[in-house]
Amino acid sequence: MSLPKPTLDDLRIKRSPEPEPSSRFWPVAIGVAVLVLGAGGFWWLKRPRVIEVKTVAAREASGSGIERTVLNASGYVTARRQATVSSKVTGKVIEVHVEEGMKVQEGQVLARLDDTNVKTSLRLAEAQMVSAKNSLAETRVRIKEAEQELGRQTGLLKNRIGTQADYDHAEASVLAFKARLEQQQAEVNVAEKQAAFWEQQLDDTIIRAPFSGIVTSKNAQPGEMISPISAGGGFTRTGICTIVDMESLEIEIDVNESYINRVESGQAVEATLDAYPDWKIPCKVIAIIPTADRQKSTVRVRVGFDKLDRRILPEMSVKVAFREAGGSGPVAGRTVVVPRSAIRQQDGRSVVLVVHSGKAERRAVTVSETRSDDAVISAGLGSGERVIADWPAGLGDGAAVAEKR
Repeated sequence: MSLPKPTLDDLRIKRSPEPEPSSRFWPVAIGVAVLVLGAGGFWWLKRPRVIEVKTVAAREASGSGIERTVLNASGYVTARRQATVSSKVTGKVIEVHVEEGMKVQEGQVLARLDDTNVKTSLRLAEAQMVSAKNSLAETRVRIKEAEQELGRQTGLLKNRIGTQADYDHAEASVLAFKARLEQQQAEVNVAEKQAAFWEQQLDDTIIRAPFSGIVTSKNAQPGEMISPISAGGGFTRTGICTIVDMESLEIEIDVNESYINRVESGQAVEATLDAYPDWKIPCKVIAIIPTADRQKSTVRVRVGFDKLDRRILPEMSVKVAFREAGGSGPVAGRTVVVPRSAIRQQDGRSVVLVVHSGKAERRAVTVSETRSDDAVISAGLGSGERVIADWPAGLGDGAAVAEKR
């Protein structure tokens, strides 16, 4: 039996059916969506963050009574009234009633010296005074007796009963007793003065404060010898303590004689203690000492505080700026005032952040002076420009900012 004859249809290649168009679109669309979402999330995370800041406008300083500095100098706080309290006599200290930092009043007992020998001498003088007064009383009685005898002799002599010799003897006795009375009165006076001397010596063993103040140093201890003059080498003290009248504090400055023409009595001064560099203390010139130091070529100037404060202590170092009122100086008319909190120190320079076109712009400025909570800027900033008052964390040059309303 013959095989069937192959036909043309048997030689045709059979293909699988082509997929629908919609089944090919979905994978591509999903991939594109994932890429778009990822890019959007990345941009959201990396986008510039806007920081809200508090800003203030720099205000013009001219015409506001600002003063310019005509001279800067340095000096020390001194006490016009202070004393190292000593004794008037040499003696051994037995009591000391003060410590450093203690407030004392005028006349308050600071220390006592050994008064044993002085009391003994005082008792002897008082005994001598009593003896002299007793002798004086006896002599007055003797004078009365002698005057009575003189009267009797006078009567006898008139009646020619008594003799002239008896009368003369009675008269001489009266005169002798009167002379003795004057001598004894002088002795009583001497005894009283001697007793008063030893009373003063006893009082001198009590050391009192000459004025009210604060004890700044304690120089002697019980058992040590003290003397108003240096004696006995290093074993004898010359003072009990040092007292400073805190109401008499002032500043003492040596001004170069080339610049003394810039200083005058009553001139306003701004002082800054090295211990408190941010504290500006108003002062004024008390006096210019009318003589110069030929060795240092300086003139001494006394500056007084307008108001004293407990933070001001003797011997503190201080910097002062002598002021000149008015607006004729180079600083006047071109300065602006901003809060001190707006200024930071970077790379050794004073800088501020100025808000410009929604961004923070770093600006170097020159600070001419500071007072209270403000700073006076003489260069680098114009009036009306808005600066960031308080720098938030992470804020820098070029950061996007928005002003708080």
